Amino acid sequence: MYSTLHCNFLARPLRSLTFASCRPIIRSPLDAGSFQSKVRHRNVFTAVTRALSTSCVRWSDKKTKGSAAIPPLRENIYTIPNLLTVSRILSCPVLGWSILHDDFFLATGLLVYAGLSDLADGYLARRFNMHSVLGTILDPAADKTLMTTLTVTLAMKGLLPISLASIIIGRDVLLSLSAFYIRYTSLPAPKTFSRYWDFSIPSAEVRPTTISKYNTFAQLALMCATTVTPILPVQYNLFVPEMQILVAVTTVWSGLSYVFSKDAVRIVSETRKKLPPS
Repeated sequence: MYSTLHCNFLARPLRSLTFASCRPIIRSPLDAGSFQSKVRHRNVFTAVTRALSTSCVRWSDKKTKGSAAIPPLRENIYTIPNLLTVSRILSCPVLGWSILHDDFFLATGLLVYAGLSDLADGYLARRFNMHSVLGTILDPAADKTLMTTLTVTLAMKGLLPISLASIIIGRDVLLSLSAFYIRYTSLPAPKTFSRYWDFSIPSAEVRPTTISKYNTFAQLALMCATTVTPILPVQYNLFVPEMQILVAVTTVWSGLSYVFSKDAVRIVSETRKKLPPS
């Protein structure tokens, strides 16, 4: 009896024990399609978001690593050779004033100081490794400032032909404008006004050509001879007319050498990129 009831109880469906939460949810075909479409859209949105996040993170890491690998290039510009060169530039107004006021003894003394300081700053830079990119710019700038001062003042006093003075000044003006242009084009980004005049950030190095060195020596010899002539006795002949012709020829030649020479200007940033990583 017990076994029969037990078997009937198990065979009967448990309709009275069915809960509402356990009943299967039957969706219409329209609701099922809308649900699947929403799922697909959500998956696509998630994939796009993850891809954008990964790209941003990689770009940020790449930018950080690039900036850390190449720190801003700076150098010490406060060296004794640079100070001597600046002192030569500052002495030029006094030199011009002395020539215009016929004080050729003071002018000769300043020329001697300019020559000795030029030799001293070159020796110190080589002996104690005080080279700097600013020094390669200041040194020829000091020579050009000295030559310009002597050329203008001696021409005003009638001791130098106007034609020769025009050739010397014209070449120096063109070279100066070219130097400003090269400084701007070779300056690493960002190109701002403050960075342009911050000479602790080197951009380009000017290398004088061989004929330019000879021309500088010839100009200096001519200017010294012309400055010293008024205080020398009449019987001394310093071959000033012949030196003027030599200076005119070498001045034109040296100006053309800067245009056609490939080694006159060296871009510091490009040279640094070619260096192997340490």
